[in-house]
Amino acid sequence: MDRSDPRERVAAHHRAGDGVARIGYPIGVRRVPVVRRARITPRILRLTLAGPGLAGLHTYQADDHVKIVFPDADGTRRDPVPNDHAELDWPRPFTPARKYTIRRYDPEALELDLDFVLHEGGVAATWAEGAALGEEVTVAGPPGAKAFPHTYDHYVFAVDATGLPSVARWLDEAPEDVSAHVVVETGDESDHAYPLASRAGVDVTWLVRDGESRLAATVAALPAPEGRAFLFAAGEADDLKPLRAWSRNRLDALITGYWKRGVAGLED
Repeated sequence: MDRSDPRERVAAHHRAGDGVARIGYPIGVRRVPVVRRARITPRILRLTLAGPGLAGLHTYQADDHVKIVFPDADGTRRDPVPNDHAELDWPRPFTPARKYTIRRYDPEALELDLDFVLHEGGVAATWAEGAALGEEVTVAGPPGAKAFPHTYDHYVFAVDATGLPSVARWLDEAPEDVSAHVVVETGDESDHAYPLASRAGVDVTWLVRDGESRLAATVAALPAPEGRAFLFAAGEADDLKPLRAWSRNRLDALITGYWKRGVAGLED
């Protein structure tokens, strides 16, 4: 692993890079308490974790994620352990864990915001809905960035509710004069209340999924942008498949299946 400053490597790629660069971070494991709960929409819950355990956390790209590590069914904790290679050794069989995008990290206040789309039967969603203030949780990571530059002429974002934290953080951190079109498809119109920073050059299209997904078709029907464009797509893996073929030889892209219907703990 390249042990040079990951913050500067990501910043340099943002300033003058090309395409997607994978930049590793020193990966940590932290036990931190839940200090705030906020219902962002009827279906999206934000938990704020805070405390000295978050000191030194690396996160410099808008879709960076951590893994929340849960105890076994009998309550036994088998957290991963950092090794000498700035990576993690995970127990076998793997301990239960789920990935969540970092919506916000404040290195001075030592606060971390994670947004949960609530749904029945989900390990993380069930935990988040019942998590009490003061309860400690284990977070592992982030493992590194899939960084893409801030120098494209135009950006297209195609996400479902699980991708909203990535888009929201990117809008917070991108240049003020950025040009982008954001297409969001959710399962419920109430999710359209999720707050996104308003920018003069950014258009947002909200869709409600009713049967088949319209996300990919809506993106493909957008007017062709001028100049160099970049596509960021995140959400249900099958809904994003058409965008993989559509974007090939058309524009640079980062497409990530955050989850897949019928599959627990998808690894894309």
